[in-house]
Amino acid sequence: MSQLDEYRARLDAIDGGLTELFLRRMEVTAQVGEYKRSAKLPVLDAQREQEVIARRSALASTPADRAAVARFFESIMTLSRRQQHKIVKEGAEDAGYARWLGQLSQQREPVANPRVVYQGEPGAYSEEAAAGFFGEGVEARGLPWFGDVFQALARGEADYAMLPIENSSTGSIRQVYDLLAQYDFCLVGEWQVKVEHCLAALPGVSMEEIKTVYSHEQGLQQCDRFLDEHRGWTQVPALDTAGSAKQVAQRGERTAAAICSQRAAKLYGLDVLAAPINHNTANFTRFVVVSPSLELRQGRDKISAVFSLPHQSGSLHEILTIFAVSGLNLVKLESRPISDRGWEYRFFVEFTGDLTAPGMDGVLHELSQLSADFRILGNFKGYER
Repeated sequence: MSQLDEYRARLDAIDGGLTELFLRRMEVTAQVGEYKRSAKLPVLDAQREQEVIARRSALASTPADRAAVARFFESIMTLSRRQQHKIVKEGAEDAGYARWLGQLSQQREPVANPRVVYQGEPGAYSEEAAAGFFGEGVEARGLPWFGDVFQALARGEADYAMLPIENSSTGSIRQVYDLLAQYDFCLVGEWQVKVEHCLAALPGVSMEEIKTVYSHEQGLQQCDRFLDEHRGWTQVPALDTAGSAKQVAQRGERTAAAICSQRAAKLYGLDVLAAPINHNTANFTRFVVVSPSLELRQGRDKISAVFSLPHQSGSLHEILTIFAVSGLNLVKLESRPISDRGWEYRFFVEFTGDLTAPGMDGVLHELSQLSADFRILGNFKGYER
């Protein structure tokens, strides 16, 4: 027997002992679950779990070993909670889970021949995303501000909204995240658009005549390297890229140019002076389809949720452990400050899964217990490039 085989034999013996001890522990935690059910106690006792983990990890002598022991017991605690959830069968007493049940009871089928609203003028990337997701013949209407889009959806003037949520070059669209937290809407789909900005001006205008450039702030940021070569130009943020093209065309400004899509430049009769001018050639914007009601469409494989956490050590780590132990791939984590609670944050997560899959109920219970305002934003099919 080689030395490696000897090590493996020793590990097998230790693993056998660990397995026996783990199963014995689960027998006791099942008894605890029965007691909690009869006494009408919640499964989660966060303070007790933290105390146990702290005591066990303190037995290790080095910081690295203490962290490893803490992770080990966090996984055990999560499995014990899942076992007890099946025994206790908690439901409406969890505010977040009760909210999810309400969403589920009011879900709707996808709307045929939908009315869609987006932020911007015709020719905007948002309009392109709407046509991509719903089809070229979709009834789509642009509105000036992101807030206008949410209000139109709330008033029943549209069935869906198409909104940008992040760009591969400049990151998240913070205004959209804040509005998603404000409105009780759902995400039912997503779409990606490759962003290729151009510099467009009135017919016959040369690059040397340009003094002012209009575009959405994201457009200006995504073309910052190109603009850095023309430092004499005044950069003016606008509501959207297509609106900038429309403004240059309508005002007849021969010393102005717009950063927009070639689609918008053509729509408003502008000449393209340079393209593409964004520094990232793999520049994509991800859009989400927002609905006033939950929809569970075929092929759904991504779940989106929002929650806040108590301002205490380990609270985020504790909730992230649930995803790891449950085998759920966390693909997005975004934080936004809560305006009326100084230095506290609201978290948006996206993770793989189907809300109706076996075992997901237990995950939702645990997430709900760790955050009183936990809310499912949606379950939809992720965009495939």
